[in-house]
Amino acid sequence: MSTNGLVRLKIREFAAKEGWTLKEVSDRSGVAYGTVKTYAASPGMAMADINALRKLARTFDVIIEDLLEVVKE
Repeated sequence: MSTNGLVRLKIREFAAKEGWTLKEVSDRSGVAYGTVKTYAASPGMAMADINALRKLARTFDVIIEDLLEVVKE
């Protein structure tokens, strides 16, 4: 039996560490503001756009795994 895990993206934490707003994260990463806002606000997601995750990870100079927090296995 398999269950779907949920992950939370730690966008707000990384943005705060850099002193950036979500709009600045969007501008710097090239990821649409609506997407950044949705990802930052979601308490747990089953799916996310891998290209957006790559861009966000590159913007924060981290690996994709650093952006993810498993909230439900």
